[in-house]
Amino acid sequence: MSEPSAGAALSRLMTWLSPAFPVGAFTYSHGLEWAVEDGTVTTAATLTAWLSDILRHGAGRSDAILLASAFRFAAEGRADELAEVAEFAYALQPSKERRLESGAQGRAFATAIADTWGAPSLVDLAGRFAPDPVAYPVAVAAAAADHRLPLPETTEAYLTAFAANLVSAAVRAVPLGQTDGQKTIRDLAPVVSAVAADALAASLDDIGGTALRADIASMAHETQYTRLFRS
Repeated sequence: MSEPSAGAALSRLMTWLSPAFPVGAFTYSHGLEWAVEDGTVTTAATLTAWLSDILRHGAGRSDAILLASAFRFAAEGRADELAEVAEFAYALQPSKERRLESGAQGRAFATAIADTWGAPSLVDLAGRFAPDPVAYPVAVAAAAADHRLPLPETTEAYLTAFAANLVSAAVRAVPLGQTDGQKTIRDLAPVVSAVAADALAASLDDIGGTALRADIASMAHETQYTRLFRS
């Protein structure tokens, strides 16, 4: 594929990572629903702190590193290494629901891309990895590499969408007003940029998380009595 213009690349990222793209992102809270029920997240300030930690020390950082590594392997046509990253990303999920969250979104993304935009590396990877799904950040990375989108912008766009989806979940679950939700996204923007930049300079050996309470939240959510979300 030819390299798109800057405007076309931005448009593609906005399309793929928008709430309208059919991956079902709105059905997941990444354990946040339990944190709301537990009383940990009840305000815009506590939500910002919770999501900042996830971005810096949890799945946000790990997903960004996985995305960057997978993108480079896909761009270089290194299918075996790309499959290894996909396997690693799926194995890293710390709970049943987080595995569902990443896997189901990855499968839906791969299907939607295959049916519309096309992405040979992603289609090949999905076939190699079946019957397991491809983890969401790896699926996004393979498609972006196939379409020759810029890696820095892809990484930051992915993290922005990740954060915005969880803010949307909090707006419904806490509940928060729309204005507080937008202020939270605004306040997280510098964190997103910093995490994306760090991920581009990292390797798979640098993956590791210390957002333990978020991981525990996803486990506790499995048995939460009243739930709006799947994770």
